[in-house]
Amino acid sequence: MATISDVARMAGVSTSTVSHVINGTRPVRDETRTRVEEAVRATGYRRDSLARALRRSRTDSIGLILTDVAEPAFAAMAHGVEQEAMGAGLTVLLANSGEDPELEARALEVLAERRVDGLLIAPVARSRRGAITEVIDQGTPVVLIDRLGGVKADQVGVDNTAPMRELVLHLVQAHGHRRIALAAGDTDVSTIAERRRGYLEALDEAGIEVDDTLIVTGSGRADDTRERMTNVLRQPQRPSAVVAAGTETAVGVLGAAKGLGLSTPDDLAFATFDGFPHTDLFRPGITTVTQPAHEIGATAMQLLLSRIDGTLTTRPRAIRLEPEITYRESCGCPA
Repeated sequence: MATISDVARMAGVSTSTVSHVINGTRPVRDETRTRVEEAVRATGYRRDSLARALRRSRTDSIGLILTDVAEPAFAAMAHGVEQEAMGAGLTVLLANSGEDPELEARALEVLAERRVDGLLIAPVARSRRGAITEVIDQGTPVVLIDRLGGVKADQVGVDNTAPMRELVLHLVQAHGHRRIALAAGDTDVSTIAERRRGYLEALDEAGIEVDDTLIVTGSGRADDTRERMTNVLRQPQRPSAVVAAGTETAVGVLGAAKGLGLSTPDDLAFATFDGFPHTDLFRPGITTVTQPAHEIGATAMQLLLSRIDGTLTTRPRAIRLEPEITYRESCGCPA
């Protein structure tokens, strides 16, 4: 295996010059840089990243643990994280926890063993917060993303309660709905609990008595939500509107409505928190609360970088970004 000395001999320079070219640690003349790069290609030299990391006490990598990177909001957050990490010369190691506390704990263990420089995590519903705290106590900077609370760490997410309250009040005040169902999903997830709170606050403000039979909980997965929502929509006094707390539950609601031959918005007004890519292709257009998901990921990564570099030493910060509500035909608004 070629060494840095082999590259230096072939290029006719010192090993320190080769190191500066490879690591970008000092300006080098274009002619010298070209000779070194040609020597690297000719020898097949590959730098020993692990040895370099041990010398610097850094691995130039960060861990990102999400519950489901295929979910549109999480996918956009991951892109935001990756964009900022790449700009800082860091590699992102991604793990999917699958909403499973065991998988989350294992991912934390593996990433800690790999000595990542920092960690971003969207905790699962019944997360072992002690495992996250242990990583923090070991000196690894941690930022919670999307799902906030529970540990003393930096956190970046959105305001979930107020937008859901506004969405439900819109259905009441603008369209006259009084019997509104909520496809909540797993209320042990902090974001879902906050959105459920917004729903309840809206009903209270509108003077509508809470009907627990209209609140669909469970795993939050599309198939589970579809089955539970089908039973709700079969009630003699079925709801005239449904609000979903996330993309998966939205899929379940729309599947249940289709299975019963109900059309939106004629038979059932509909709105959702989070949504679908390419919403312009949906007919009718779906009323949606959209998170700035890419910005959440980017902001969380910027915050983590400031902890890694030591430029931020204050106590943990909690940042809440503002989502945007877009009213479309599915709730009864004009196109």
